[in-house]
Amino acid sequence: MKPEDVDVAELYDGFSFNCLSWLEGLGFCGIGEAKDFLAGGKNIARDGILPLNTHGGQLSHGRTHGMGLIHEAVTQLRGEAGARQVPGARVAVAATGGLSPGGAMLLRADS
Repeated sequence: MKPEDVDVAELYDGFSFNCLSWLEGLGFCGIGEAKDFLAGGKNIARDGILPLNTHGGQLSHGRTHGMGLIHEAVTQLRGEAGARQVPGARVAVAATGGLSPGGAMLLRADS
């Protein structure tokens, strides 16, 4: 799978720079380009190129070290996110932590 295959991203943002690092590290934009990718918020809106942290992210709901991000990815893929739902979400990426330890996984809903 490639970055363009991902419908929704739930990326760790326990510190704001972590989310930027994940965007660049996972190839959604080039190294040093996350600032421009995020500018104006259009690319990361629910109807944007890469809906990002659709539940508000870690900064909005507490330091759960990524567990809420995984839960939101599954909720999106099940189509159970209500007003936050990304229409047609079939592939999600969820990332936890930043630097060390940290990890990411792709989740896919069966057709």
